[in-house]
Amino acid sequence: MSYDLIIIGAGAAGLMCAGRAVQGGLSVLVLDHAKRPGEKIRISGGGRCNFTNIHCTHKNFISQNPHFARSALARYTPQDFIDLVERYGIAWHEKTKGQLFCDESAQQIIDMLLEEAKGMELRLECNVLGVDKFDAGFVVTTSREAIEAKAVVVACGGPSIPKMGASRFGYELALRFELPLVEPAPALVPLTFTGELKEPIAALSGVSTNSVVSHPGHDFEEALLFTHRGLSGPAILQISSYWNPGDSITINLAPDIDILTALKKARTETPKQTPEIWLSQYLPKRLAAYLASHIKQLRLADMNDAALNNLALMVNHWHVTPAGSEGYRKAEVTKGGVDTNSLSSKTMEVKSVKGLYFIGEVVDVTGHLGGHNFQWAWASGAACAEAIIAAR
Repeated sequence: MSYDLIIIGAGAAGLMCAGRAVQGGLSVLVLDHAKRPGEKIRISGGGRCNFTNIHCTHKNFISQNPHFARSALARYTPQDFIDLVERYGIAWHEKTKGQLFCDESAQQIIDMLLEEAKGMELRLECNVLGVDKFDAGFVVTTSREAIEAKAVVVACGGPSIPKMGASRFGYELALRFELPLVEPAPALVPLTFTGELKEPIAALSGVSTNSVVSHPGHDFEEALLFTHRGLSGPAILQISSYWNPGDSITINLAPDIDILTALKKARTETPKQTPEIWLSQYLPKRLAAYLASHIKQLRLADMNDAALNNLALMVNHWHVTPAGSEGYRKAEVTKGGVDTNSLSSKTMEVKSVKGLYFIGEVVDVTGHLGGHNFQWAWASGAACAEAIIAAR
């Protein structure tokens, strides 16, 4: 059997590419080892799919080439995807920072993409064993048969969330064609602690507060969540994409308050107040109690300037060094991947192998939390399909 295009991976990028390619008149076969298409779409956003971000630009991505994503993102914008969603009558709402979610279910996005790609052939629970290049195109060998295609798109993502069957196959295929990789690593992932911080952080499990989490050159103001193993929440997930083992991070637990100035004022106006009670005005009670436990004085009046400064630093400039992360098991995405220097930023085609394309998460383009990675999937899938149609 022969097709114009074989797409390896029935996730966000693969389905987007398939839909555009089918509508462009191409015969398309999509292969995936999973039982159902779009599994990461289905579980995203708490089951409601954070399908894009209205503020998305190339500046919301991490890559060794920070400008690589600019072309595709400019040609397929968040508004383009919103228009598609609205054409299918899918109700949506905006949360914080431009994040857009379905009102009802992420399954609506999957169904929309499948309808857009109506006419493609979709083979699930089908393992791809290899891809070989020949003069006339490619032969894709699966667990069932060998199939010919004029072009092949690799859209099988990275190894994050292995319980869903995620693997390093895309990287192995890239290496088969002698393409360099940027070392993959878990991203958008909770951070863990050992040593003296492990027990107190675990004791605060379930506590959440607004924060600013910083790593040199990057600051994220969002919610922080204490867990049994460390720290999570949007602010931590964001900074984890920049964090490397051994690095420290700085956390401001009360970003809207200059704690030192407020403490000095309170020492004068309410001197009999305890540090714990005073802190609980600005922080969750359990967190306030933990921080106050480091203070020997029982009243604000008894605290000298050095003691006030120490308490303020714990709140506004908490400096910690994570021991590690939860790894691919809990990572929402994988940073790193196929080196963008090997690809055309306009078409996503491998420069050295005509007819071979890499799109989505398998490429060294990693978005911030909040719908940016889905927008990259839509944009890279659309750019790839347009290029293949044009080259037909």
